[in-house]
Amino acid sequence: MSRPLIVGLGGTVRPGSSSERALTASLRRCEALGAETRLLGGAFISTLPIFDPRPAEITPAQQELSEIVCRADGVIVASPGYHGSISGVVKNALDTLELTRSDAAPYLSGKPVGTIITADGWQAAGTTLSALRAIIHALRGWPTPFGAALNATTDLFDQAGEPKDPKDAWQLATVAEQVMDFAKMKAARS
Repeated sequence: MSRPLIVGLGGTVRPGSSSERALTASLRRCEALGAETRLLGGAFISTLPIFDPRPAEITPAQQELSEIVCRADGVIVASPGYHGSISGVVKNALDTLELTRSDAAPYLSGKPVGTIITADGWQAAGTTLSALRAIIHALRGWPTPFGAALNATTDLFDQAGEPKDPKDAWQLATVAEQVMDFAKMKAARS
């Protein structure tokens, strides 16, 4: 495996959201480890139509999401914690992966999936992280052992987009490193 493709999926409709900044920081770590990365952030996922499972015309954005995730060697999903669960735009993007159901490896089959949650408080972070991990399991993905949970009640990032708290930097790096490690292990088995 020369350069694994790691796709970052997440953020909010608000540009510069803490969840998208956390996702970007984690993707930078993947790049430092030799990955090619692709960010499908809030500006992209907020344009996806609400997923409708009935046969219908697939939009270019839905097609792009399905194709890039299918090609990915690993995925990192970042969501804010909204009322104890992931945001609607992140859930809709994950629901859109239903378009891959008839593929040889549908959904997130066999892919390592890192998880990042930003929330206003630890309780919201914990319940949201559990919800996201359950969704990843339902989509046949492998949640990495470590999931990052960042408390967004403080300003998390500096002007350059780097985490201010060393513990947060460690969390985001750990998510990236585990996705990369599992992607490399999977490639070695193939």
